Amino acid sequence: MLKQRIITAAILATVIVSAVLMLPSDYFSLLIAIIVLIGAWEWLNLIDINSPAKRAVFIGTLIFAMLFIHLWTYLLEALVPVMDNLATKYKFEMEDIRKQSGILEWLVIPAVLFWLLVMLLIRKAPLEMLTLQLRLRYKSLIGWGILLASWMFLSRLRSFYGSELTLYFLLLIWIADIAAYFSGKKWGKTKLAPDISPGKTVEGVYGALASSAVCAIILCIALSIIYGKPITFMVAGDLILVYGDLFFSLVKRQRGVKDSGNLLPGHGGVLDRIDSLIAAAPIFYAGIYLIYMVLLAPAQ
Repeated sequence: MLKQRIITAAILATVIVSAVLMLPSDYFSLLIAIIVLIGAWEWLNLIDINSPAKRAVFIGTLIFAMLFIHLWTYLLEALVPVMDNLATKYKFEMEDIRKQSGILEWLVIPAVLFWLLVMLLIRKAPLEMLTLQLRLRYKSLIGWGILLASWMFLSRLRSFYGSELTLYFLLLIWIADIAAYFSGKKWGKTKLAPDISPGKTVEGVYGALASSAVCAIILCIALSIIYGKPITFMVAGDLILVYGDLFFSLVKRQRGVKDSGNLLPGHGGVLDRIDSLIAAAPIFYAGIYLIYMVLLAPAQ
């Protein structure tokens, strides 16, 4: 089982790293969209939506939202001639219009707040979360939102900040996952959330945090990220990704299944492989945006 898990992980890592380094931004965004849409299909299985019509609406609206977000800047550029005429008539600057292409950045706030709330609720009231029965529409909305956010911010990370920073993020996610797994196996004694996921331990979390802190500094220096300044806030993102994993474990436990699917040998489904990334992507992107726009931009 472990051998199969390692082989699958190695193949996936090779494909993703190659995509990050070699694919143009648009094609990378498309690849991530396909992965997220497979995850969306698995989410519908987890919340027991079997109606073809409801599945079509969920997937269709998710694709529409992805296209809208991806084409937002292009749409504004296409409207420039019209905007030029309006600017002449109403006396406002075109630069103000072009700045609106970044208005989508504000969507990171509800995504970050959602995962912080999940972390708080799972930590403080795990049994209540486990027995919570939300209406199907709310489960659909939650899944739709977190899947869209993960695609959006990973795609924008690659498009706006480059392949090095994207690779840095993914490597730290994988390192944290591996460290949590083996630290928990070796030293794990204190259960983190036994009612939700008996296998996860506090010691595993410490292992993930320590490994990420060290690797964050090493990778920053190796990849020359942010002018060589280490980004240690990723450790906070690692804490969130642990609870992202727990969130999906909670949903699977409510459904009475061990894995979200069986597409990936040794891992289960796509959601089982990207659950940590879904939670960490908004946190990491928010931190990068803060550093570039608030801390570095005024100094330039």
